Amino acid sequence: MEVPRETGSLAARRTEDIALDLLKFIAAHANVGGRAVGSTGFAAATAAKPEELVNQLLSLYARCRQAVEGPVK
Repeated sequence: MEVPRETGSLAARRTEDIALDLLKFIAAHANVGGRAVGSTGFAAATAAKPEELVNQLLSLYARCRQAVEGPVK
């Protein structure tokens, strides 16, 4: 049985929500947008400027949207 795809603003909003959740997951696990934390034997990287962090997150969000909106087979 084929499930009908959502159309209109509901589908767009759902795609954006999924992309945002994916962004949060990746950013949390890859330490994107957070402070650099040093560990034993390793020095913490220099802190990025706020503009650089914003650009990283926006770039990552765009990639997440592309992944979520990929072609449906």
